[in-house]
Amino acid sequence: MAPGWSPPAAWTRAEAEERRGGFEGALVTVNMRGTEKHRFKFGAAAGLVCSLLLGMAQVSAQQPRTATNPVVASATNPELQVMVDGRRTALTLAEFKDLPHKTVSYHNAHTKTDETYSGVPLIDLLAKYGAPTGDKLHGKALSDYIVATGSDGYRAVLALAETDPSFHPGDVIVADSMNGQPLDAKNGPFKLVVTEDKRPARSVRNLVSIELKATV
Repeated sequence: MAPGWSPPAAWTRAEAEERRGGFEGALVTVNMRGTEKHRFKFGAAAGLVCSLLLGMAQVSAQQPRTATNPVVASATNPELQVMVDGRRTALTLAEFKDLPHKTVSYHNAHTKTDETYSGVPLIDLLAKYGAPTGDKLHGKALSDYIVATGSDGYRAVLALAETDPSFHPGDVIVADSMNGQPLDAKNGPFKLVVTEDKRPARSVRNLVSIELKATV
């Protein structure tokens, strides 16, 4: 007999037994259906989770290298991260070498030697990804600044206007070679070169990222 249930006094013993059996059978049926229902819900949920994980893996494999999906550079696949307006682009060394280059020379006060570098003007590199230059560099954009970061975390800051020849006479380039040779492991594969600085403190070695930022 189900717990807490007793037949009315007016029922005969046979009626009570018959009704009790039907009542307990109904409880078993309800319990079984409830179990099957929960089992179905669990199975459906597990299937949905598996489908979502598989879909995420497929999307991740197809995503390009963007701001939300940066690629970590390695010694065999060096990259330069360029960030403009919150968008990140990863340039491989091979892609960088295909860009128009300029040759500059300056005296390195630290090593007390004259050095000749070949590389891409920083303003041209930033303009490629939407930075204002020339006549478009005015107003609020004159307070924009660039953060150059080396692989060891060393950072240097330049005003955007410092890199534009319409404002500043010096050259600021991202170099990939010095004196006709690819940059060595101590300096490269990328190096920021600021020719007009009396001290080479802002010529960032082992350059890994360049970010254009706006003041608040």
